[in-house]
Amino acid sequence: MPSRSNRSVVPEARAALDKFKMEAASEVGVNLKQGYNGDLTSKEAGSVGGQMVKNMIKSYEQGMK
Repeated sequence: MPSRSNRSVVPEARAALDKFKMEAASEVGVNLKQGYNGDLTSKEAGSVGGQMVKNMIKSYEQGMK
């Protein structure tokens, strides 16, 4: 059975998620390219993911006000 980790529940969300990821990478100075980014260091990948989480928390908190 194939892994579901790479499949979106809502396929249309893929473009929005990719845009969000590119914006977060830009904010932390990581140069992402479209497609495969396996050449990133763990530190770079982690900083992008961390920035995405920070942005999601910020958005959620603003929505609570």
